[in-house]
Amino acid sequence: MLADREHLLAEMHSVLGGGGSGGPRIVALYGLGGVGKTSVAVEYAHRHQAAAAVAWQFPAEDAVTLTAEFARLAAVLGVAGFVLDSRDPVSVVHAWLAACESPWLLIFDNAADEQAIRRFVPPAGNGQVLVTSQSAMWPPGQAMEVPLLDPEAAAAFLTARAGDADRGAAAKVADELGGLPLALEQAGAYIAASGSSLAEYLDLFRCRRAELLGRGDPAGYDKTVATTWSMAIGRLGEESPAAIGLLRLLACCGPEPAPARLLLESCQAAEYEPEVARYLGPLLGDGLAAADAVAALRRYSLVSSAGDRMVLVHRLVQAVTIDQMQAEVAEAWRRAAADLIEAAIPADILSPENAPVLRSLLPHAQAALPDHSHGLAQITNWLGRSGSYRAARDLYQKIAAARQRKLGAEHAGTLNSRHDLAHWTGLAGDAVTARDQLAGLLRIRERVLGPEHPDTLTTRHSLGYWTGRAGDLAGARDQLAGLVQVRQRVLGPEHPDTLNSRHDLALSTGAAGDAEAARDQLAALAPVRERVLGADHPDTLATRDSLAVWTGWAGDAASARDQLAALVPVFERVLGADHPDTLAARADLAYFTGDAGDEAAARDELAALAPAFERMLDGDHPETLRIRNSLASWTGLAGNAAAARDQIAALLPVRERVLGAHHPETLATRANLAIWTGWSGDAAAARDQLAALVPVLERVLGAEHPETLAARANLASWTGLAGDLAAARDQLAAELPIRDRVLGADHPRATKTRREHAYWTHLADHREARSPDPP
Repeated sequence: MLADREHLLAEMHSVLGGGGSGGPRIVALYGLGGVGKTSVAVEYAHRHQAAAAVAWQFPAEDAVTLTAEFARLAAVLGVAGFVLDSRDPVSVVHAWLAACESPWLLIFDNAADEQAIRRFVPPAGNGQVLVTSQSAMWPPGQAMEVPLLDPEAAAAFLTARAGDADRGAAAKVADELGGLPLALEQAGAYIAASGSSLAEYLDLFRCRRAELLGRGDPAGYDKTVATTWSMAIGRLGEESPAAIGLLRLLACCGPEPAPARLLLESCQAAEYEPEVARYLGPLLGDGLAAADAVAALRRYSLVSSAGDRMVLVHRLVQAVTIDQMQAEVAEAWRRAAADLIEAAIPADILSPENAPVLRSLLPHAQAALPDHSHGLAQITNWLGRSGSYRAARDLYQKIAAARQRKLGAEHAGTLNSRHDLAHWTGLAGDAVTARDQLAGLLRIRERVLGPEHPDTLTTRHSLGYWTGRAGDLAGARDQLAGLVQVRQRVLGPEHPDTLNSRHDLALSTGAAGDAEAARDQLAALAPVRERVLGADHPDTLATRDSLAVWTGWAGDAASARDQLAALVPVFERVLGADHPDTLAARADLAYFTGDAGDEAAARDELAALAPAFERMLDGDHPETLRIRNSLASWTGLAGNAAAARDQIAALLPVRERVLGAHHPETLATRANLAIWTGWSGDAAAARDQLAALVPVLERVLGAEHPETLAARANLASWTGLAGDLAAARDQLAAELPIRDRVLGADHPRATKTRREHAYWTHLADHREARSPDPP
């Protein structure tokens, strides 16, 4: 099979066809059995044999066969010296090749390694030497790996070979077979012979894999996948039993690169069943033995190096390895793999230093650990903290269900998993479901553990938080205010859980309408968190970010901007540039950059951030929608009111669908739509939209919430711009004492209301209209 091999053939020619007087040029093609090494070598020979005085292919499995083949070549060449020294045909052929002025090409097919053919490779002459081997151990500059087929080429081959145009099924079969040419040819041959389809083969393969890997009549191959690797594994078992142990361990892991040495270092004292201990025992805690085992596997290309002490095993090698064991033995190896993976998971999942280890273990934990295990829960929480909220939610759905089956509905482990499921459900974008899950869990925890048990208080905290995110801002504030007092008494004023409740109380206080109180609470909390947790702890950074935001919302946009400008690089260093919290901090910086006067910079930064939010969280996530709302606002404030109106008009139905029609953020989008409708030239429509919105805001948020106050002020402005100057004056006159009382007479928004009242009073007296400053 030569699909997707042109680049490799060109690379081979660039090395082999270089010429020069330094002796033969050598390329060793290596790779997994069945990857098509011989096919590539033969194709190269066909393309270049016209320029060669001699082109010869040697079977290179053993020295006796090689020597006999050299004797045959000597006879074909009619070498005179062969008659004089028929006992050493190798040196006779070497001498002839060295003296030959024309180029020549030799192929040593299926060599065990470099040492096995060293004395047979011509030392001199104007020639090219191609070697095929499963071994990856070749001198520098000689080795070229024959890769697996990429998914598109593999699927295209299958549709052609099987005579079935179903590209979807072809892609799935190609994925199951891992792009291995022999397996693809074998599948295509079976389908063609049996008259079945790719979809039927896929279903059959998933339930009878071992049988199908041993069937078929692959053209151009004398062995099937099963026999090819069974022979290699059998030889390996004779040479290195420890390598067989490592292969069996890796077969029980996921198909991604695996940290083999880390797994073997992680657990030395566990007791394994005799069949496992015999192979695995010598490797545990012995780095040299582990390295030797990896080297032995690489000699057969059963594993390949994936960098950074990682090795990669093809998924079909895993399958054949498992299928060769009896069921009870395979199960013993699966338990051993699970033990080693769980032991390798660091206890501190918050430490940035442990992130590379956790990342490398994640796919293997998913493949090998039981759903109810502590290790899978730990690594899932790390996954969520890394920003993959939906993946964490999906895994926790499995964990919670498995623990309920295994441990019972009211076991502490089950309740913990239900709490974590609600947490990741909320962060994945579904605040209402998170709130409802936590409300149900709280009743159970209060009954089972008591109302002041730390776990009960943790659930109370989360319920308060997600109550707010679901839209009940005042309810969240009140729940968290009561909880802070209980946590201070039960846990102490500086316990991390108490500090968490203080932080979220501040946020809900601000969201419920008191920005100054939120700012002051966060200003008091920030130094405590830094002292208790450390300056770079994610919770400390969250408090610093929130302090900056509420400083801005309390009226000091320039200070908020400066705080966030200093904070964003810390987020990037601690959490990474693509973490959702880092992106949120950048979005906050953009907002207050605009609020401090640079509207165009805010628009441009938010436009750059929107695709990152969509990539990390998806297009319907509440955080992504929040960015779209801000981008529209700053697009308008930067001078393009019509674009702002259109962006908001497209966003509103999405927010209504995702959050609900009466969610505070949906109502904020309605307010923005009215404003930019007005600034696009339709003052009457803006007035009418705001007139319909204000009663809803008063009912949902309260008559004195800042968003309600802003909507009433904007209603007055657009009432005036629509032509009713006296009504605008009177509405603002009624609004002034409320703003002075709620915000304070010196607050910028209260001052702005007084200016607008004076403006509309003047217009009402003089009956002349011109536009006020943008709201």
